[in-house]
Amino acid sequence: LSRHCLSMERTRVLITGCSSGIGLGLAARLADDAAHRFKVYATMRDLAKGDQLLERLGGCCPDTLEVLQLDVTDPCSLAAAAQRVQEQQLDVLVCNAGVGLMGPLETCSDQAMKTVFEVNLFGAIRTIQAFLPAMKRRRAGRIIISSSIGGLQGLPFNSVYCASKFAVEGLCESLAIVLQPFNIHLTLVECGPVNTSFLDNLQRPDPEGSEMQ
Repeated sequence: LSRHCLSMERTRVLITGCSSGIGLGLAARLADDAAHRFKVYATMRDLAKGDQLLERLGGCCPDTLEVLQLDVTDPCSLAAAAQRVQEQQLDVLVCNAGVGLMGPLETCSDQAMKTVFEVNLFGAIRTIQAFLPAMKRRRAGRIIISSSIGGLQGLPFNSVYCASKFAVEGLCESLAIVLQPFNIHLTLVECGPVNTSFLDNLQRPDPEGSEMQ
């Protein structure tokens, strides 16, 4: 019974993009909290990549962690995750899933640019839309968005990525105002370079292409 009461007091946190990088690190840190203050729903598009998270936790899945499939570009996937979590009441939503695109603008294909916006902007919008109504009903919640220094200033060869993060900034600054009366706090985290696999996962143009030369 005491264990049940303890679990009821935990802060429930859902994080997108937990297969690597900041999402993985944050999920591992909260799930491994010595005081067991958090119940973490670590979500990722490809559950096969969940092994990295379990490795960070010593190969076991503690009762403070639940790994869920969630693709921010798939409304059905989002709805399923939201239904699973809302039964438990969500306290904190971390919109962390993101993708980069590096290269001269003329080398960036329409599809690559659309993917960046589909994940970074529309993925964040869909995720917030999925979990916000329940937070509004409870008049409590916190939403944390992984933005970037690239959402504040342009970075060479990152024009499309920066454009997507500039859009996220406008979205969230507007949203934060109307969420205040509902006691929902929205935070933008504007990271600089972080030592993760994000750069390895970047979409890049063909270095042998004539435009690159």
